[in-house]
Amino acid sequence: MVAELGHFTLILGFIVALFVTVVPLIGAYKRWPGWMGFAENGSNALFLLTATSFGALTYSFLVSDFSVKLVWLNSHTAKPLLYKLTGVWGNHEGSMLLWVLILTLFGAMAVWFGNGLPPTLRARILAVQASITAAFMAFVLFTSNPFLRLDPAPLNGKDLNPLLQDPGLAFHPPFLYLGYVGLSMAFSFAVAALIEGRVDAAWGRWVRPWTLAAWVFLTIGIGLGSWWAYYELGWGGFWFWDPVENASFMPWLLAVALLHSAIVVEKRESLKSWTILLAIIAFSFSLLGAFITRSGIITSVHAFATDPERGVFLLLIMGVFTGGALVLYAARAGVMEAKGVFGVVSRESALVVNNILLAVSAFVVFIGTLWPLFSEMFFDRKLSVGEPWFNASFTPLMVLLGLVLPLGAMLPWKRGKIGRVALQLRLGFVLALALGALFWAVQTGRSALGPVGLFLGAWLIAGSVTDLLSRGRKGARLRRLATLPRADWGKAVAHAGLGVTMAGIAGLLAWQQEDIRVLKDGEGFELAGYQLVLNGVQQVEGPNYISTMGDVTLLRNGREIATLNPEKRVYPVAGMPTTEAAIDIGFWRDVYVVVGDPQVGGGWAFRTYYKPLANWIWGGALLMALGGALSLSDRRYRVAAGAGRSQPLAGVAAE
Repeated sequence: MVAELGHFTLILGFIVALFVTVVPLIGAYKRWPGWMGFAENGSNALFLLTATSFGALTYSFLVSDFSVKLVWLNSHTAKPLLYKLTGVWGNHEGSMLLWVLILTLFGAMAVWFGNGLPPTLRARILAVQASITAAFMAFVLFTSNPFLRLDPAPLNGKDLNPLLQDPGLAFHPPFLYLGYVGLSMAFSFAVAALIEGRVDAAWGRWVRPWTLAAWVFLTIGIGLGSWWAYYELGWGGFWFWDPVENASFMPWLLAVALLHSAIVVEKRESLKSWTILLAIIAFSFSLLGAFITRSGIITSVHAFATDPERGVFLLLIMGVFTGGALVLYAARAGVMEAKGVFGVVSRESALVVNNILLAVSAFVVFIGTLWPLFSEMFFDRKLSVGEPWFNASFTPLMVLLGLVLPLGAMLPWKRGKIGRVALQLRLGFVLALALGALFWAVQTGRSALGPVGLFLGAWLIAGSVTDLLSRGRKGARLRRLATLPRADWGKAVAHAGLGVTMAGIAGLLAWQQEDIRVLKDGEGFELAGYQLVLNGVQQVEGPNYISTMGDVTLLRNGREIATLNPEKRVYPVAGMPTTEAAIDIGFWRDVYVVVGDPQVGGGWAFRTYYKPLANWIWGGALLMALGGALSLSDRRYRVAAGAGRSQPLAGVAAE
């Protein structure tokens, strides 16, 4: 009965979404308040109906209702409660229902926090958001119904993919989807503004909080996915340039560009056309990510489904919304005329450079991700684009971005002097250069990656600190720091977080060490100044798996530091093994141990890594997300900030 309720509310939600798509648009065109007001009630109803449907599916998983086919395929009575819950979105059908739930959540939030928006603009925003919701509800209902029944009901399920039975993966998809789907609001704002026929400073101020919120969630989601890959898959890496990893990274890069270009729209009423285009393309890349993971065109450990029919449906959704938005964009080119004038040396110009580098970076990732597919389709050649190509083409762009970012952040609006800003940053530059030179001198026979990465990281951090300190008069800077707007602190923290992540990636890739050997009980070896001794290997039973667990002592100068227990698990129900790395986590380094298979002559295969600055990668990601959250908490950047009453968009822009 609960599953039927979930199915019914999803169907009802689809019908409501169709009405919310049409009625408010007519109301906004005719200026009928009642019809425009229907968008608010309809969006709230949409969220409640979808939440009920998602709650019904969640309940079915928690009580192990194996009469629901999706529960039977992705759960088991012996599975821990946390993974019964995460089984809801650890599959194609459930994850798409989560996608729809987040779409309706953002639509409802536009009602809750959008009171300052002009009525016609808000009605159109909610209508566009509802149209996206209707499309994905149709996709779920017609191709991916999560409420299909089995009769008779099996006694037990097939279990969830063991790789997904992990705390990191429990929270990675919801955060990632909040970012992916959150970009739909920037898209809805862009399309609504084009329909309205007005793009101005007020629009730039309104769209920024939604983009910022999506970017924060996407940053956390990507960080969690990278962290999970690092400790769960057992290969010791944090990023593999996998197609699905890239599918989330491209919208992230474009969202960063959109955030910065929207600032120029708000402050100077320039880059309107480019900002609208970014809002359209950023969400289109989110749709591309859904297509990549669910169409079967690219093989990946992250792929949810391999059904071509579903892929065609998603391709149709992407074509309709992207194509329709671009046609509207071309038709409304006249309303996006730039008004602000700025010099070659100015913050506006620096943000243009920022956008060019980020857009080209996203394009590089796009080409590398899909080129093997294009090559096979059009040239009948099988190609593989791997880590070396991405590193060689993507890294220089990030180096340039890191170099110009501190300078651009401190340049004044409209017109500035590069010499004056460089003078303010001279101490930070010298310190960063000295740090890079120090590591260059200490290391021998290695690449420049490590020193250059540490220089860039230190340069970004020093630039952020200098930017904050420069915002007060001499002698009053500390008092001034306490009163700075949260957005200023957020910008500095996010830029510093990028520096920390850059330093962590460079340090890990440049200086990590690896050791692969066979060990018998009591044997040990040395790696990067640490001693590791195998005490033994034993069989351990978990709640729904059997584990081969190693017992390894980690020592430094003869003193015991930690006991590490790497595991190789087998899940009998799923019939699938997983590797659980044991990691001694430190601020400056990780020691990473993986147990392998037993060897013919006795002993066990062990793979061990020394990974300097590994945790700086995710610490930097958290700092970036924290910086975004600080900016989002600034009252000036909340939805409709500065628009205390509903009024025509032109009136808001003129204030």
